[in-house]
Amino acid sequence: MHAVNHGYNSAAHEQHEQVSTKQALIVDDELSNRIILKSFLKKIGYSVIQAENGAQALDLFCSEQPDMIFMDVMMPVMDGHEAVRRIRGIETTKFVPIIFLTARTDESVLSHCIEVGGDDFLTKPFSHTVLKAKVLSMERISRLHEKLGSLYAQMKKDEEMAEGVFSGAVIAGNVAMEHVRTLLQPAALFSGDVLLSAYGPSGDLNIMLGDFTGHGLAAAIGALPVSEAFRAMTHKGFSPQQILSGINRKLHGLLPTGMFFAVQFVSLSHTLDHVTVCNCGMPDVLLIDGENGEIKHRFVSNNLPLSIVSDTSYEETIQPYPVKQGDRVLLVSDGVLEARNPAKEYFGQARLDATIQNSTSPFRLIEEITDSLRNFCGDAPQDDDISLAEMPCEQIVLADWACLPPTQSKHTRHHFEEQNRPDQAIEFSIRLAGAHLRKSDPIPPIINQLQEMLGLQNQRRLLYTILTELYVNALDHGVLGLSSSLKQSPEGFTRYFSEREARLGNLDEGAIKIIINAQPTASGGSMIIEMEDSGPGFDYNSRLPGELPPDTQFSGRGIKLVSELCDSIEYEATGNRVKAAFSWTND
Repeated sequence: MHAVNHGYNSAAHEQHEQVSTKQALIVDDELSNRIILKSFLKKIGYSVIQAENGAQALDLFCSEQPDMIFMDVMMPVMDGHEAVRRIRGIETTKFVPIIFLTARTDESVLSHCIEVGGDDFLTKPFSHTVLKAKVLSMERISRLHEKLGSLYAQMKKDEEMAEGVFSGAVIAGNVAMEHVRTLLQPAALFSGDVLLSAYGPSGDLNIMLGDFTGHGLAAAIGALPVSEAFRAMTHKGFSPQQILSGINRKLHGLLPTGMFFAVQFVSLSHTLDHVTVCNCGMPDVLLIDGENGEIKHRFVSNNLPLSIVSDTSYEETIQPYPVKQGDRVLLVSDGVLEARNPAKEYFGQARLDATIQNSTSPFRLIEEITDSLRNFCGDAPQDDDISLAEMPCEQIVLADWACLPPTQSKHTRHHFEEQNRPDQAIEFSIRLAGAHLRKSDPIPPIINQLQEMLGLQNQRRLLYTILTELYVNALDHGVLGLSSSLKQSPEGFTRYFSEREARLGNLDEGAIKIIINAQPTASGGSMIIEMEDSGPGFDYNSRLPGELPPDTQFSGRGIKLVSELCDSIEYEATGNRVKAAFSWTND
């Protein structure tokens, strides 16, 4: 007997421990019903609090936060349906199962119990076996809710941490964003849309709006390698088509099948006379006239989104176009056009165009598009990320250093008198012919090599400007035989670049040779750059002093700028070879 009593007392003690951890709220206006239910619940480890009607139940729910509620339907003051409706309206992080107790058996009544927020029901009179099964089932659901809540909280914490890393790695490196008006409205914490901007060594501003398949964290992950490649290649002076090719190759090896990256790429020349645009699977990029607000040109998609094919050429899909200061370029993601209202209608291109045409101020266009979207969509859920960027073709978006001429070597060549150091002299040459002239831009790798060997960080922009102008002049006017006089009108400008692409596409002969000889000193150095093309050249001996060679007077900076930057510039042979000299200090 003693052993039996000991076992019984142990069980009682165990039940007592359970009482302190689980609490049930019984709501019933019949005392006898409450007593019976309380007795059973205590046997399975619950402490019990009681209410006689729905109003009392509300007060006890708020003050005691029970683990489970047993609710009668028909009660005075406030019935069970209304009480449950109000309980479900109270915000709480904890899931509290509610089991209705009713003598009614018709389906409509039982269905209504679930509709107002109940989780299950028991029909009176009920057996203890069924009641226990219901309780165990609700406990299991409660544990699942608790686990789900814990996982969700951890996920949110991880997302917030990742968002901080994302902002630092992707967004923080952008430039000129205080002057680029934007609307960035993700459908989740993370956006599958990515907006990037960076300055090239010449001072050109590159802006890219991209859209990964889907939205949320999975879509946003691709922004990290994209931003890294975009900024690195822009800073090194690669062309838009080379940057896109580099990003495409990287993404093709990283993204899973079925995931791709649509892109709008816009490069604003630091001379503010033209933009270069490439649209790969995105809505039209719009060029808006700065004087009348009209849409003056549309850059339609003419290439596949990135990562679909491993090796894609973007040479023929790059679209140069002349601009005037005050013009604006509008980049738009498909989330804008595909935004839907409660009737499932799309916002569409026509509504966007109408909003632009009816804009009252060039400084409020983004706000007006935002208002138009909000009025159209109403309270419909947002299905996709929405992104807009408006880039003004104005001086304010360019870097401060891009608004000034690069450091002139003429001003520095007398700053050192040291003897040259033959043991540190550098000389190398490169020759590109035929198809290589189509596919390669030798200037960025040459700049990187010179910087690595000579440490010319402060002269990077100077070198880039000189080499680029000499190379473009040799390629366009020497090898391809183009005339810059074409670029005197918007139509001629477009025709010039179209003809350039056509001649490059058919180029199977011709060559350009570059020779560089650098001589460092203790406090600076000097460099000779020779550029020779296979073109016919020109009669440079007949020029007047200071007169520019033909086909350079209408080409913007061209050889005139190079002559201002260098110590000297000389033409040799038939005029198809030029030699430029400049010097620098290490200050």
